[in-house]
Amino acid sequence: MDVSEPLVYIDGKFYPKSEAKISVYDHGLLYGDGVFEGIRVYDGVVFLLKEHIDRLYNSAKFIKLNIPISKEEMMAAVIETVKRNRAKNSYIRLLVTRGVGDLGLDPRKCSRASIIIIVEQIQLVGGAAKEKGISAIIASTRRDSVSATTHEVKSLNYLNSILAKLEANEAGADMAIMLDSRGFVSEAEAANIFIVRNGTIATPPTTAGILDGVTRRRIIKLIRELGMEVVERDITPFELITAEEVFLTGTGAEILPVTKINGIQIGDGVPGPITRKVMQEFEKLVKSGKEGVRVQFD
Repeated sequence: MDVSEPLVYIDGKFYPKSEAKISVYDHGLLYGDGVFEGIRVYDGVVFLLKEHIDRLYNSAKFIKLNIPISKEEMMAAVIETVKRNRAKNSYIRLLVTRGVGDLGLDPRKCSRASIIIIVEQIQLVGGAAKEKGISAIIASTRRDSVSATTHEVKSLNYLNSILAKLEANEAGADMAIMLDSRGFVSEAEAANIFIVRNGTIATPPTTAGILDGVTRRRIIKLIRELGMEVVERDITPFELITAEEVFLTGTGAEILPVTKINGIQIGDGVPGPITRKVMQEFEKLVKSGKEGVRVQFD
C-alpha cells in the first residue's frame, strides 16, 4: 500500500493527516484534559509497547478518565496504525482526551473519551548530540509538586515544561533541568536525568516530581544487569554540576549525554565512559527486537 501522507487513527477510523480533525469543544484542546504516550518503532518492533500502554491506563485511572477500549484493543489499534503507515522506524503519539463537552470544566459533560494515534517519522535528538553531548541550564521554573498536578501522570498539559524550555531557548542552551518544589533536582523538561558520582549512578525518585519514564525504568534495569549500582535518591544542584557524568533518558532522546550545565563543564566535557557503556548496551537491546511487539507488514 502506497501511503502518500500519514494516516491518523481517530476513534476507530483512519484519516489522511490533512483530514484528521477533532472538535474545538474537545476538553483535550480546551483544558489539556487527557493523557498521552510517546512510543518508538525500531525496525518494525514497537518498543516496550505493553509498558507504555500500562502507564497510559494508570495515568487515565488517576484522573478518572475512562478509556472506552481495553488494553488489548488499544495495543491492536497501535499496531494497525503502524502497519497501515508502513512505519518500520518511526515515532508514535498516542493520545486519549476527555472528549467533546462544553465550555465548562465539568468532565461529566464529556460523554466519551477520544482516542488518537499518530505515527510519523520525526526529527529526534541524536547524531552529533549523542557524540558530543548537549548543554543545559537549571531553570527557575520549578517542577509542579506531587501534591498538585503530579507529573507521574503523563497528561496533555505540558505548560510547566514549556516555560522551562523557553528559559533554555533564551539562554542558548539545548535543555532545561528543573528542580522540585524543595530545590532538589527533578528532571529535564521532557526527559529523566541520571548522574555518575564516584562510580555510582543516581537518579531522582518519583517523590521529586518526575515522570516515571518507561525508558528510565528500562535503563535502571539495564544498568543493574551490567553489574553496576544505581540508586534512586534526592540529588542537589551541587551534586548535579559537580558530577563526573550526567545523562538524560527518554523515548525521543533515548540516552543523551549532558556536558555543560549553567555554562560549567561536566566532568571532562565529553560523554563519560559509563554513559557510553549504557548507550552501547541500550542500542544492542533495541536492535535485538526482543522487548516489544513486532508488526507484521504485508
